[in-house]
Amino acid sequence: MLLEVAKPIALALCVLSLCAVFCHAFLVPASDPEQRIWDSVILLSLAAGICLTSGVIFRESTQTGSEPVIRTLPVQMFCWAVCLMLVFFLASWYLETHCIFYKDVRRF
Repeated sequence: MLLEVAKPIALALCVLSLCAVFCHAFLVPASDPEQRIWDSVILLSLAAGICLTSGVIFRESTQTGSEPVIRTLPVQMFCWAVCLMLVFFLASWYLETHCIFYKDVRRF
């Protein structure tokens, strides 16, 4: 009974922690990219702990209890989110460094 109540709460905490990592990595303006990376890594490690704990809760609620933690929904969601955020972060870093998206108004 208690596990059935804990599952949605754990999943919501997992989603909120991943949203916090995404917002801090992409939406918070920072002047120093290195500081933004370190802050994102700290939040990512916190989200990993929350997702692993949620995965243990999800694993314990199964009938057999022998399912690996990596096959639970919160841990798979964490793995997919980290992979996508890494691709987005590298793409934004490349575009920020090598592309110019504004028109030079000094020529007019």
